[in-house]
Amino acid sequence: MTRIETIELLREDPNISVLIIGAGINGIGSFRDLALQGVDVLIVDKGDFCSGASAASSHMVHGGIRYLENGEFRLVREAVQERNRLIENAPHYVKPLPTIIPIFKWFSGLFNAPLKFIGWLDKPSERGAVIIKAGLMMYDFYTREQGTVSRHQFKFRKDSLEQFPELNPRVICTARYYDGSMLSPERICIDLLLDGETSNPHARAINYVAAESASADAVTLRDQLTGETYRVNPKIVINAAGPWIDIANRGMGHETRFIGGTKGSHLILDHQQLRTAIGENEFFFENKDGRIVLIFPLLDKVIVGTSDLPIDDPEHARCTDEEVDYFLELIKIVFPDIVVDRSQIIYRFSGVRPLPASEAGTTGQISRDHSIRVLEPGQELNFPIFNLVGGKWTSFRAFSEEAANKTLEYLHLARKISTKDLPIGGGLNFPTTEANQQEWVTAETKRTGLSEKRIKTLLNRYGSRAAGISDYISQGEDFPLQNFTDFSQRELRIIIQRERPVHLDDLLLRRTMLAKLGQLTKPGIVEITQVIGEELSWSNMQIEEEILRTLDLLDHQHGIKFNER
Repeated sequence: MTRIETIELLREDPNISVLIIGAGINGIGSFRDLALQGVDVLIVDKGDFCSGASAASSHMVHGGIRYLENGEFRLVREAVQERNRLIENAPHYVKPLPTIIPIFKWFSGLFNAPLKFIGWLDKPSERGAVIIKAGLMMYDFYTREQGTVSRHQFKFRKDSLEQFPELNPRVICTARYYDGSMLSPERICIDLLLDGETSNPHARAINYVAAESASADAVTLRDQLTGETYRVNPKIVINAAGPWIDIANRGMGHETRFIGGTKGSHLILDHQQLRTAIGENEFFFENKDGRIVLIFPLLDKVIVGTSDLPIDDPEHARCTDEEVDYFLELIKIVFPDIVVDRSQIIYRFSGVRPLPASEAGTTGQISRDHSIRVLEPGQELNFPIFNLVGGKWTSFRAFSEEAANKTLEYLHLARKISTKDLPIGGGLNFPTTEANQQEWVTAETKRTGLSEKRIKTLLNRYGSRAAGISDYISQGEDFPLQNFTDFSQRELRIIIQRERPVHLDDLLLRRTMLAKLGQLTKPGIVEITQVIGEELSWSNMQIEEEILRTLDLLDHQHGIKFNER
């Protein structure tokens, strides 16, 4: 169903059981869960799907070992178990990730950790081997029955330097444990949306639609493309707007202060020496200010992050020059002889964590746990608003399940299906071993007539959903793009039809990884614009406007300039 068709259906019948405001991971997860239970649910977002905080992820799923110091044992237990579920349910996008902690002291933080736990200390302190060992033992204990990833190990200096020759020789040892790498958060969100819509014809998703106001039984929505407004009549509103939760509530007549978010920024580097130095491992360590930071492989590139800075307006989240300096300096702690400078930055991004409002002394002490804050029906509104506060990518399924259960209870409905062991999108029947993948590729090659190389690319890009895409490609004349030869015109067309990008940047930043991997050129942008423009019937003026809009966005938000390309 197209965007226009969905809007027309809502005009004909504005009555819905659930309206979800915000199509980030918490909103989309709740949408999918409710759709699977047969609930008629509408999700809207003032921007594109997964274009806010959820797109600014570190591209990893983790249990949050440092949260143990804050006494958040329930959160850590939930997160490590949900990490394993994501690895199992979305094997096409989430892979086990060996994570290395370089350690420089034995006993540092031994007394600070319990003081932080009871709230008597908020000053960051370096964590030594003993503290890290205790945390990793608890990590393993929480997932002892799942067995999804290997248990942690320690290596002393000699063995650590043999494995990582560029590592700072001051290390006394390294710890290795497993979390998960998440190649493309945006594509996981798209898979979840498609799961919800496929399972339930009364589950609908619309991007670029904002919740503008509310009164009595109705919420007024504004189409960000046309400026038109229309009203829907929900029984429940789920406010999953993340950093914008309080702003959305204000539009609906409620003054709230649920959110006290912090900004997290990242760099993506094209640096072969650094990429070789880390191998297929994430390096997860403590900066001089006590902030936990990371160096992380993203295909053949490297992500460096992240900051944790207070911010008032999520619209102003940008990776600043000061943050860039911070990131370039932190690399020297672990790899002092590797020189990194600004010329190797190919992409920068920033987002705001939807953390709960807090009076904590430091941003690191603010809870990463999630909660549902309910605004009951009152004099102005006849429906409740369930506000999804906090949460993290790793535990989105559990948070979504909690939100769905609360919604089902309010609607007097029973749960029909659990999402705990339910594959996500292209993770369904995804061949996880090399032999099974080759068998899958061979069968698809024979069935569709496409080359093995092409089928393998599609499998890596879309998981088992590649079968439907290869079907479409094989049913017509197709040509590779001149500037991106591993993409083809018909592949882009089926993505545009099924995944409903509205603007050019939706395709470049969230349906593909072209921008993040530094593969964009101005001729390539023009070529892709012609394809999307033809598919969406853009005029020549619209095509030019989209190109200019995207170039401006890439420059100001992601540090990509094309004047020298």
